[in-house]
Amino acid sequence: MQNTIEINEEIYLNGEKLQIISGSIHYYRVVPEYWRDRLEKLKAMGCNTVETYVAWNIHEPNEGEFHFKEDADLCRFIEIAQELGLYVILRPSPYICAEWEFGGFPAWLLTKHGIRLRCYNKVYLDYVARYYDQLIPLVAPYQISNGGPILMFQIENEYGSYGNDKEYLNALKDLMVERGVNVPFVTSDGPGKQYLDDGKVEGAWQTANFGSKGAERFAEVKKVIGEQPLMCMEFWVGWFDHWGMKEHSVVDYKEHAKSLEEMLERGHVNFYMFHGGTNFGFMNGSNYDDKVGADVTSYDYDAPLTEDGQITKKYLEFQKVISKFRKIPEVEFSTEIKRKAYGSLKLVEKVGLFETLDTLSTPVRDAMPLSMEELGQNYGYVLYRSTITRGKKIESCKIRGGMDRAILFADGQQVDIRDDDEMHKTTGFEFENEEGMLDILMENRGRVNYGPEIELQKKGITHGVQINRTFHMGWDMYPLPLDDISKVDYSRGYQEGNPAFYKFNLQVDEIGDTFIDVEGFGKGVIFVNGKNIGRFWEVGPQKRLYIPGPFLNQGNNEIIVFETDGKAVDTISFKDEPDLG
Repeated sequence: MQNTIEINEEIYLNGEKLQIISGSIHYYRVVPEYWRDRLEKLKAMGCNTVETYVAWNIHEPNEGEFHFKEDADLCRFIEIAQELGLYVILRPSPYICAEWEFGGFPAWLLTKHGIRLRCYNKVYLDYVARYYDQLIPLVAPYQISNGGPILMFQIENEYGSYGNDKEYLNALKDLMVERGVNVPFVTSDGPGKQYLDDGKVEGAWQTANFGSKGAERFAEVKKVIGEQPLMCMEFWVGWFDHWGMKEHSVVDYKEHAKSLEEMLERGHVNFYMFHGGTNFGFMNGSNYDDKVGADVTSYDYDAPLTEDGQITKKYLEFQKVISKFRKIPEVEFSTEIKRKAYGSLKLVEKVGLFETLDTLSTPVRDAMPLSMEELGQNYGYVLYRSTITRGKKIESCKIRGGMDRAILFADGQQVDIRDDDEMHKTTGFEFENEEGMLDILMENRGRVNYGPEIELQKKGITHGVQINRTFHMGWDMYPLPLDDISKVDYSRGYQEGNPAFYKFNLQVDEIGDTFIDVEGFGKGVIFVNGKNIGRFWEVGPQKRLYIPGPFLNQGNNEIIVFETDGKAVDTISFKDEPDLG
């Protein structure tokens, strides 16, 4: 069945007016087993459309290595939406922001000579074209014009907040058209005139992003875009958290309900986020304001659905508002999901990182430190090791180009921890003898996803290490992506106060969602049956990490805590509710 969609002064689907009431769900932040549940709850709130970004770094994690199955099965996500009678807004821009690692860009782009991101740069656009060669033919059959649910494609993302390269924007549009996109295009920018003007693409519907004062913002946008329909493409109904905040971000949903009604009286809306989900693994993004502000593992976003898909008061309030504009459908939720508290566990085994280092990594030798990307690594940690022959007392040690966090060890003993804005420190230390071993464990805390720093995201040590004011040469570098922790050898030794792996065994009779509490540990990541579920840090605000039931097995489950700061206890626990701080 062929359908037609036109965007004139209003949106017309097969000649009839369509009011879009949409919600954002990022398929890569939700386990596939729960996609249907989250989409059913979207429909039950009264929405008729789901919006999602497409994350390039999920689909091409390594150059030329494409993934479109399992948790990257975008087509299946679209199919479930269609089965539920939902339309889809697809935002496949190479850049997505989204508080996602590197704004969705794959890290390997940083290794390409001559590349400049988000502009008309041939090196960059050639890689975008190769990616679109894979992506667009997969999703094009799902366009509304082909009987599918996709209403429109976004060209870039908030480009007016970054630059003004119209040739680049039109090139992105052309790349999609050449590969089969024939439904309308859309842009989304801040509501200010400069943002809208710089992000504009001829022939594309202009929409705006904001989080309050619906009627007022729509009036501002109307002055710029003229007779186009009004839509808030990102109605920010919550906000994200970063490590070190005093508490979880929570906003007044009653004010948002008022803005929602004002917008639905005048146009269209997309909730950002309807359901945030989780930054599993090392995929959280960061913002930059004089220093890295890394986002926490939870992307709960204070959304209408919680991180684990629970309905909130905000959901019910928005449902009431939407009911004034369309009939709320009756939806039977088909996925049974339980929260489970599995109690406490005692430590089974532990081993130090230094002791099992050779089972996890093969060193690369070079005169000067190489960045993570130069080592062929995307995420995780790098250990830089060198023998220092400048006497027992080292007066100063300065890291030049350190990204993002460094832990320094002299002869295997921790002597300093530095965040990215502290790398210039010259703190000295002493070795036991005239010759000593210096280790520097560098952590990639998540690449910046927004703003002008986005091209400056090589991790590890990008320049060098000055010992007593001069560069020290001769380094062994151990890449530690931690993508295969089965290589950890627990028969090796352990030294208190150093980075280490801690193993626990969880016995499960009935599978459910749970929340792991590692109070007493310092900083690191947690693995459940080999799956990296994300980062923890004692500074908060997030205190527990979400474990979806599908990550667990009936029977035994292996839980491994990798801790970097030398703070650990011998007990962890599993709760039936989150603690976001």
